[in-house]
Amino acid sequence: MSKGLGTTVGRSSRRRILRLAGGGITMAALGAGLTGCEDELATGGEGSTPPPSSASPEDGKAPADGKAPEPLWTKSTSAQTYGDNDELVAVDGVVIASGDPLAAFDGATGEERWSLRDGAVPGAPLLLGDGTLYLESGKYDGSVAGYVPGSGKEAWRSRLGKEYRQPRPVAVDGEQVYVIAEILEADGSSHTNVIAALNSGTGKVAWKEQRDLGTQQNGIHAAVQGRYLVYTDFKNNLTVRDTATGKQVWTQKTTKTSYGPFVVHQDLVIVPQGQRLQAFALSDGSEKWSVRTEEFTGFREPSLLEDVLYIADSSRTLWAVEPGTGKKIWQSTALKDASAQVPRQFVKVGGTLYGATDLDKQGGIHAFDAKTGGLRWTFNDKSGDYHSWLVATDGKRVYALHGKKLHALPA
Repeated sequence: MSKGLGTTVGRSSRRRILRLAGGGITMAALGAGLTGCEDELATGGEGSTPPPSSASPEDGKAPADGKAPEPLWTKSTSAQTYGDNDELVAVDGVVIASGDPLAAFDGATGEERWSLRDGAVPGAPLLLGDGTLYLESGKYDGSVAGYVPGSGKEAWRSRLGKEYRQPRPVAVDGEQVYVIAEILEADGSSHTNVIAALNSGTGKVAWKEQRDLGTQQNGIHAAVQGRYLVYTDFKNNLTVRDTATGKQVWTQKTTKTSYGPFVVHQDLVIVPQGQRLQAFALSDGSEKWSVRTEEFTGFREPSLLEDVLYIADSSRTLWAVEPGTGKKIWQSTALKDASAQVPRQFVKVGGTLYGATDLDKQGGIHAFDAKTGGLRWTFNDKSGDYHSWLVATDGKRVYALHGKKLHALPA
């Protein structure tokens, strides 16, 4: 997929297998080589010891270093996730996890605020734009819908056309919702797909462009930056289109298939590709900078927070990088020192960086000093659930989703 790297020393994470299977790729197609779990190198191995935990801090305050908090609240949810970062969002006082029914919980109390059956396809992205939550319809009726996040009320609905099957939103900006859909043949089969823009005010189709034969409608991850729509896919393609017309600005092959998030910063798109982290100009695809990690080590998924790029590699080193130049701000080996698992999603509140890991062993939600990368504590619910952890924040609390358990932690 186009959201970063899920490969560690020649193996694939279980998160990626679950995500690919959820996206419509059969296990047979994945092959026997993708059945292994995360490497010992990245997870810390069987003999690792997680950091200590303690009782909840006073008055909901963040705990001292080394002491993980108890949740402010925990709720069972209908979550059905495949490990992508955009399957958990916190907005307008609620926290929402992809699932059926789609449910929103009050961020402060954990009480259910609204629930929507067939609201979204489990595993599909929860896209936020201009105060609206955009979803692929869980009714599989060919529509894309927009809802008010705080209330769950429908605010917008659009259809690409009867000749297209199940348009899936992949990105959104202030004016348009960008979707990928299969192009139907007369016999109901599909061999090609289309990328299109729907006007977020009227729902009308602004433009649509057929993608190349052999491309897939699943496995797309995208972002919008100004006049550029950027996306990557299973076929090692990095593509940029003009948001006004849909015309392709440029496309090029990446050296590694990207299975997780990339980031955009100003005029750059930054993509992890195994041992290299590369930045390309949005205007023409020229390489602007490149950072290399150790031999036999791969970069994981990046996050861009407050103009700092945070990324971990499979040797359990955490990096903070200037996104405009690739210059290293700091590196931390705190994960390696603690035999802790590598995070692949980050959020930041104040001076604390929170990272969510893949599998449960030696993982969970890590809290780091954002200035140094020092590991403060790790929260784990000890459920042993095989799902990846997901993390989101509203600036007041940090929300951790693990399987069907949603936890609110003090920020």
